[in-house]
Amino acid sequence: MNKEKIIIIGAGLSGLMIAYLLQKKGYNITILEADKRIGGRIETLTGSSGATMEMGATWFSKPHQNLIALLEEFEIPYFKQHTKGISFFETMSFVPPQRFEISDAEEPSFRIVGGTAKLIEKLITEVGLENIKTKAKVTAVKEIENYIEITDSNGIKHTATKIISTLPPHLLVQTIQFEPHLPEKIQRLAKKTHTWMGESIKFAVEYANPFWKENNYSGTLFSQASIIQEMYDHSNNDNKGFALKGFLNGGTYTLTKEQREEKVLLQLTKVFGKEAANYVAYHEKVWREEPLTFFPYEQLVLGHENNGNSEYNKPLWNDKLYVSGSETASQNPGYMEGAIVAARNIATQF
Repeated sequence: MNKEKIIIIGAGLSGLMIAYLLQKKGYNITILEADKRIGGRIETLTGSSGATMEMGATWFSKPHQNLIALLEEFEIPYFKQHTKGISFFETMSFVPPQRFEISDAEEPSFRIVGGTAKLIEKLITEVGLENIKTKAKVTAVKEIENYIEITDSNGIKHTATKIISTLPPHLLVQTIQFEPHLPEKIQRLAKKTHTWMGESIKFAVEYANPFWKENNYSGTLFSQASIIQEMYDHSNNDNKGFALKGFLNGGTYTLTKEQREEKVLLQLTKVFGKEAANYVAYHEKVWREEPLTFFPYEQLVLGHENNGNSEYNKPLWNDKLYVSGSETASQNPGYMEGAIVAARNIATQF
């Protein structure tokens, strides 16, 4: 074991992956995670019917080769997203939805068997739960000669020779005190870097049976007119749990959960008929209400803005402080693939 101590901030996919890669190189790793839950923007819920529903990162495709290679290394199976049957597109609320079918020639999307959390669970096993400290929100980071002192929300001080942050850059500069201050250039850049999924509202409606498939509907819906903006079949690959899942209009975060649920069911029954009203449970995740992921922007920041900016590849504080995470990736930033690309990029620098 290399005696050099490295602390990673954040136990999402990127933080866990960096720990996994650096442990293989012999480094002594500790991950500090602010939440009680490990996984970051990967969160799989299991409903009472056994349906596994993703409230965070879900899909990937063949160009995401680093993620696919990791799943194959860990022998985690994945399956093709169901798209067969009639899909719907709502243009206006007073016009019946258009019907279309998705061609088999289109690039398929995939999901992980048993839920995306399977990847997190495997990485936790590899890294070791004893090396991950939860409910330890980093509040201050201080450079002291040849090492770094990190203070967490419990008042505990940790020391390391190097520190790697995997927080969304905007969250990093808004929630942690640095001494000395981070360079002004990085602070300005981070405040203008979009946090992927930050404004998203993900939802799932759990059902006892997949009535849409039985009626030759794919479960796919796109809408410019109602609360559901896009939705897909979210049944388990073993056909033992069924759900429809997608994204709600981000502006509806001002409504209550009950109001959103009511609007969702109204839209589903309008599109699919009365069967849609016979549901097991409604689930949702309003990501902007997660202060450990999202911090409100001071100015307008566009989707993916400054994601993958090359400035993030430059270590700070004489190579003692590294800024990583999915938003910093040179390829597919913001996605699971980006989280792994960013982790591999950091690991090559050690």
